[in-house]
Amino acid sequence: MKVTKIAAVFLAMAFSGKMMAQEAEKQLLIKDADDKFPIADVLVKYDHGNSHTHTATDGTFAVPVKSLPDTLVISRQGYDEVKWVVINDDDKNKVIFLQHKPFQISEVAINHSSFLSAITKVDLNKFPVSSAQDLLRKVPGLFIAQHAGGGKAEQLFLRGFDADHGTDVSVNVDGMPVNIVSHAHGQGYSDLHFVIPETVNNIDFGKGAYYMDRGDFNTAGYVDFQTYNGLKNSMIKLEGGSFNSKRVLGMFNILHDDLGRKNAYIAAEYNYTDGPFDVKQNFNRVNIFGKYNQWLTDKDYFNIQFSTFNSSWNASGQIPERAVDEGIIGRWGSIDPTEGGKTSRTNLQMNFKHIISPSEQIDAMAFYSKYNFNLYSDFTFNLKDKEHGDEIQQTDGRNIYGAEVKYTKTFSFANSSLNWTSGIGLRNDDINTLQLNHVYHRDLLLDRLSDVTGTETNLHAYSGLIWKTGKWTINPALRVDHFIFNMHNLLDVEQLPSGQSKEATRLSPKLNFSYAQNDNVMWFLKTGMGFHSNDLRVVVPNKNENTLPYSIGADFGVRLHPFKSLIITPALWYMDLQQEFVYVGDDAVVEPSGKSRRFGADLGVRFQPLENFYLNADINYSHARFTEEEEKGQDYVPLAPVVTSTGSVNWDFLNGFSLGLQYRYLGARPAVEDNSIRTKAYFVNDLMLSYNRQKWGANVQLNNLFNVKWNEAQFATETQLKGEAEPITDLTYTPGSPFGVRVGVYYKF
Repeated sequence: MKVTKIAAVFLAMAFSGKMMAQEAEKQLLIKDADDKFPIADVLVKYDHGNSHTHTATDGTFAVPVKSLPDTLVISRQGYDEVKWVVINDDDKNKVIFLQHKPFQISEVAINHSSFLSAITKVDLNKFPVSSAQDLLRKVPGLFIAQHAGGGKAEQLFLRGFDADHGTDVSVNVDGMPVNIVSHAHGQGYSDLHFVIPETVNNIDFGKGAYYMDRGDFNTAGYVDFQTYNGLKNSMIKLEGGSFNSKRVLGMFNILHDDLGRKNAYIAAEYNYTDGPFDVKQNFNRVNIFGKYNQWLTDKDYFNIQFSTFNSSWNASGQIPERAVDEGIIGRWGSIDPTEGGKTSRTNLQMNFKHIISPSEQIDAMAFYSKYNFNLYSDFTFNLKDKEHGDEIQQTDGRNIYGAEVKYTKTFSFANSSLNWTSGIGLRNDDINTLQLNHVYHRDLLLDRLSDVTGTETNLHAYSGLIWKTGKWTINPALRVDHFIFNMHNLLDVEQLPSGQSKEATRLSPKLNFSYAQNDNVMWFLKTGMGFHSNDLRVVVPNKNENTLPYSIGADFGVRLHPFKSLIITPALWYMDLQQEFVYVGDDAVVEPSGKSRRFGADLGVRFQPLENFYLNADINYSHARFTEEEEKGQDYVPLAPVVTSTGSVNWDFLNGFSLGLQYRYLGARPAVEDNSIRTKAYFVNDLMLSYNRQKWGANVQLNNLFNVKWNEAQFATETQLKGEAEPITDLTYTPGSPFGVRVGVYYKF
């Protein structure tokens, strides 16, 4: 009986303490006014501005009851400032909604974790996009080239890499990987054309391999395009212009229920162009995208989205420089007019978020993709087959499955905080066809050069800490990736029915530091290892090949915000790569080669002296060399960019008008290992004039404003034309688009 009484006393004291704690503090919640997501890390000043706190992961915060009634001053980067009077008796479950406002440079916090995405958000707001090329050009330091008029994936240049179509750049959409492993046309092939540009809300990116949640192909860096969760308005857009180009876009707000916290919309797009080429490009693309999301409870969020696209085109191909110089063909002509292709991709993705407590949550993502690809190319013309020519066909058909679960918990201490994140995931590519064929004019199969099926599975896990103490932030992390390759060579009749297999594991440690000297200066040092996987057709038959070549590198830089209208971000970087990939023109493939070393410097400038005038520029220098070449001068990495720069100027005037001028510059670079052949530099400008009202708007875009002759994709390739006695190695290129006009109008409802 005595024990029971003592227990009752302790229970009463505990209950009483809990009640006193509840009475001592008032719990409130802050959410985004548009998507109803809780907003973490919101600054809340209370007690008449004498004290402050920050919201937790679930958007909650507490203020002492003794300070009530009080006026809270609430602020968060990218949101309107809010003043809210809290009354003790009436606001027991008060939810405060913050409204997004257009980003300005003055609002970007250089020491905030969202700094990089905030920079691109400003760029997106100032200069609208209407193509996948436009989206990629918004990534600071990323340079692109297109050599099939929008049919093939873009060629990517970043941090001294000609990353082909994605070999050393991890590309994602809402966290779903875009890169395709062991692809028919190139390792890490990243066709972003299933994304409708107007559905992209923001771009997250990072240079180098310093991020624990980024795996395969994250050596030079990563990009993650994030789509809108909901629409405020429906919209119809019509565009047309030079070369019989036309585009129709529809975005329809299906559901926008603030009370039920539900959003749904669908978007569809059609593109067509003949291009400037002698052989009409006949480029067609159809896109459909749909997204639904709902807060099931205050703690549980669910999202499902669907996208599909189908594209077909003719291509002029990469033409030899001598063929144009000698008058064999014109600049817009082609040696083989039967090049072209067709591709499609369908994606289904689901996301779930569960907020366990104010300091911890779980995020889960799963996706499925069905992919098909059929490409006809002729790179060498009559080098190998004098009668029929050298046209090849590359086909790829597969199903891709993937999932990831991430757990996050925050610990708060007296003078510091600790954020712990861990995740596990998998990806499986079920490849049902992967072929390389020698064909004649698309129709006649002359020789099947490669024909395999297989599966490639990537299991991964990571864990890391973000420790903030004083002005320092320290971020150690470790990632592990395990790959399982299974391949069946259909041309090897003696191979066992089970085919061949290989497994490999890669550990990728990361360690990053930052020091916030003050609100205007933040120093950082990033270090880490990354990797890109090799093609299963290389690593399975050749047991000695590097399966998961690693990179190791570091960044040292500073973010400067000397006054509200200016942000400057200089950085020095260094990277060693265990195994390079080099383009081989005569086989139209990218093959492994030796070790390489790169170093360079990046400089980013964002300047907004007036609210309606904005300037941005990114300048990048890199030095790339092979490290195992004994003879000096034979160690250049072919096609590695040396100097690249992109930028724009935007001026809003006369209540609705906007004028924007943007440029891109790619300097000359070595095309072969001994630097005896170099690509040609180019500098291209585009001008856009737009007029925007609340319900409608129009724009005129002048591409290649000064009509310069420039070569977009450039390669040093050994080719032989009909009538030539010997093969010749010279530059082959795809001509860059000439001056063109594009006009568009839109209506919102």
